[in-house]
Amino acid sequence: MPTDLEIARAAKLRPITAIAEQAKIPAEALHPYGVHVAKVDTSLLPKSEQPARLILVTAINPTPAGEGKTTTTIGLGDALRRLGKNCVIALREPSLGPCFGTKGGATGGGFAQIVPMERINLHLTGDFHAITTAHNLLAALIDNHLYWNAEPPIDSRRIAWKRVLDMNDRALRQTVIGLGGAGNGYPRETGFDITAASEIMAIFCLARNFEDLQQRLAKIIVAQDRDKKPVNAAMLQAVGAMSVLLKDALMPNLVQTLEGTPTFVHGGPFANIAHGCNSVMATQAAMQLGDYVVTEAGFGADLGAEKFFDIKCRQAGLTPSAVVVVATARALKAHGGVAAADLNKENLDALRTGLANLGRHVANVRKFGLPVVVAINHFVSDTDAEQRLIADVCRDEFGVEAIECRHWAAGGKGALTLAEKVIAMAEGGAADFKMLYEDQLPLIEKMRVIAREIYGADDISLDGKAKKQLADIEAQGFGHFPVCIAKTQYSFSTDPKLLGAPTGHIVPIREIRLSAGAGFVVMICGDVMTMPGLSRQPAAWHIGVDAAGNIEGLF
Repeated sequence: MPTDLEIARAAKLRPITAIAEQAKIPAEALHPYGVHVAKVDTSLLPKSEQPARLILVTAINPTPAGEGKTTTTIGLGDALRRLGKNCVIALREPSLGPCFGTKGGATGGGFAQIVPMERINLHLTGDFHAITTAHNLLAALIDNHLYWNAEPPIDSRRIAWKRVLDMNDRALRQTVIGLGGAGNGYPRETGFDITAASEIMAIFCLARNFEDLQQRLAKIIVAQDRDKKPVNAAMLQAVGAMSVLLKDALMPNLVQTLEGTPTFVHGGPFANIAHGCNSVMATQAAMQLGDYVVTEAGFGADLGAEKFFDIKCRQAGLTPSAVVVVATARALKAHGGVAAADLNKENLDALRTGLANLGRHVANVRKFGLPVVVAINHFVSDTDAEQRLIADVCRDEFGVEAIECRHWAAGGKGALTLAEKVIAMAEGGAADFKMLYEDQLPLIEKMRVIAREIYGADDISLDGKAKKQLADIEAQGFGHFPVCIAKTQYSFSTDPKLLGAPTGHIVPIREIRLSAGAGFVVMICGDVMTMPGLSRQPAAWHIGVDAAGNIEGLF
């Protein structure tokens, strides 16, 4: 079997103008970036007479064994088109951090990929760089404001706005700036987050249009003045310049699958430290153009799906029709305690134990009033006995159908049964969508509901710093915001080694950040970092360019 990169490189791509024509995108709305990528001016798209059915693809808690959520999203989209549905896919953009770190790219795999693979994984149209620059422009304006002692007088001890970089770099988590004399500004302690964790990334992905983007940028609270009153981006006269940097980036990017399904790739917040969904503008554009839209939410359903429902759908007024939860026999065995070296061996006892993780995710999705199906992403090492066990437990104990899918090897053809089930659920009228909590619930109770209902925890705990931050945020009038939990993606708990479906644990909250422009409050739990580090053997070691100019080692 050829590698993902070899498959992508061998594909015969259609011109993006042909993909746009197929999707009924007007020529005047298309802004090509070369032959196979384009940005789309969503203000010029035709208005749909009938709302599309929105399908969410989510997954179990990730393991090193791999689950294939993006691959399944793409395979399902291609399968829906094979069944005669006008399907458009909406995905997040890859971050350079994981591409050069451990996780790799985010364009699917095998014969269920979006292309051009290398370009999507490396820069695409520069959206991440625009977000990084807009974020750091605001940081520069803060320090310039301090240097010139401008009004309002910022308290340098109470600046909340860090800088960002689209790269894993642990050495930048805590830094001191302004060294070298008076001409270099005021020395102060600060740090860097990864671009995916930037509030501007969240704003970018939640804005409905350019005007909404500007209004949200103006609300960003960056610091406090000497009277402890909030200072926002509008007070620093930063909004105009920031919005200029983001103007072109705000248009969604159009690419294609290997089978020619139109796909929007736009925005890329991580679900373990941010809200984990592609842009509202891309999702809305897809829903204007298709009768089915397949999208995904980052990492497991405990993070990605919960935030998709409680943050993105709440703010954008979206109503999903059905949910697909992705799992693999290998990953379920990992949750059952099998070491990575032994995952290709049949182990029904470990598989049975690991199925508890899948069962909780299925039960959690149902709490939002949505029909759900399990997609078992097939690996060549899977045995018939493993597949039967998964199907039997899902049917008899979880009350859900589990469908074996082979889209990695066969493209859309390998996901036809899954697509048929999705159509039946979406058109069967079973969805009765609801949020997990109401706006008026206090912030701490919203967090407690998620911890108990989604994570299986007994309760939450806050240290003194977090309690003070929570009180300040509520005093400023932001208690009605939804909460965005930053925690490890590997477990329902905050301990990445606690696999399966743990219960009885406590979720410790060590820091609370206000994202006034994005419209949510971030609760940072456990040891999760908003600036990741590179692994002992980063993928960057193996990436390069061969003598013919082809990129090697990218996955």
